[in-house]
Amino acid sequence: MRLLGLGVGVGAAALLVGVLAAPAQAGAEPGDTRTGMGEALGAEPAGSGRGGYGPRGVGWALKETGESAAGSRFRGLAAVSRTTAWAAGSKGTVLRTVDGGRSWRDVSPPGAVAEGLELRDVEAFDSRRAVALSIGEGEASRVLRTEDGGATWTETFRNSDPRAFYDCLTFFDSRHGLAMSDPVDGKFRILATDDGGRTWRVLPDQGMPSALPGEAGFAASGQCLTAAGSRDVWLATGGGATARVLHSADRGLTWRVAESTLPAGDPARGVFALAFRDRTRGLAVGGDYRTGEASPRAAARTSDGGRGWRQAATPPPAYRSGAAWYPYGADTALAVGPTGTDVTTDGGRNWRPLEAGSFDTVDCAPDGGCWAAGEKGRVARLERK
Repeated sequence: MRLLGLGVGVGAAALLVGVLAAPAQAGAEPGDTRTGMGEALGAEPAGSGRGGYGPRGVGWALKETGESAAGSRFRGLAAVSRTTAWAAGSKGTVLRTVDGGRSWRDVSPPGAVAEGLELRDVEAFDSRRAVALSIGEGEASRVLRTEDGGATWTETFRNSDPRAFYDCLTFFDSRHGLAMSDPVDGKFRILATDDGGRTWRVLPDQGMPSALPGEAGFAASGQCLTAAGSRDVWLATGGGATARVLHSADRGLTWRVAESTLPAGDPARGVFALAFRDRTRGLAVGGDYRTGEASPRAAARTSDGGRGWRQAATPPPAYRSGAAWYPYGADTALAVGPTGTDVTTDGGRNWRPLEAGSFDTVDCAPDGGCWAAGEKGRVARLERK
């Protein structure tokens, strides 16, 4: 979906606290004396009157990405570990770090830079293999793949349908993945790969429900399409009369749809990001992305795989574009947006501010390494302060 600078098309618009402490020295770097991210976040005792546990003494530590990246906005992010992360964004820019953000290598695809492509999503399997998606109408929507840490890239898909506008991609594992486009002929279009992104095919749309008038996806954080496990995937929508979430349990062949509680009824409103801990427990964040517009119901949660959604009792105070679960806290997750970062430690029932500062997307690696990225070349890692 394209919407002004958001590039989200209207139709064609701490951490945190680990309730569970991370393993000692998980992903530790030279000189890192932490005993685990969960402990660094600081757990508050049960019965403290603050809902169990809460973040203490942690926050985002900005990492210098270099002058060449300062003018880029990173809406694509892949956290591989505490030491390795990929960021993709405007002007065809892709960065990679393998030392916890102390240094970054510009691994931008030359063709993407030359054409100024908007790289809004990146999925990385490790420090060498990654798949990136550029958004836009027609041939602007492409998929690029690298197997050598970004030294070289191969274009593996170029959209030839002027009606299609791809927004997000996701992978179930290192071989099976999907990408989604805004509706074509009244239905969201799904692209699939079974070989790690080397080749792609458009799936039949017989099992896809009809889209609402004006409904589309938001290419705001690379999280409008997300997978959990080997077959389950969810698709977030906005722009229509209601903000909806579609779920497939067969890798995109058939879908069922549910209404969320997030703001809707306007091209700038809807579900902007989804995060699922497993095939049943999920979070939805979004709202109205326009500066100064209220988003009183910016988050919702599900415990039944997306069949039903419940509004957060205490939602984030404003629009949020990205969300991620913290691996070592069963009920702990982060949400980010232009006005700040929020944390929940009760599975999305209640959110509270972690700190101010603009980010568009967030991702946490299995070892507890959490990263955020956004405007003006901003990339940060969650660390003890």
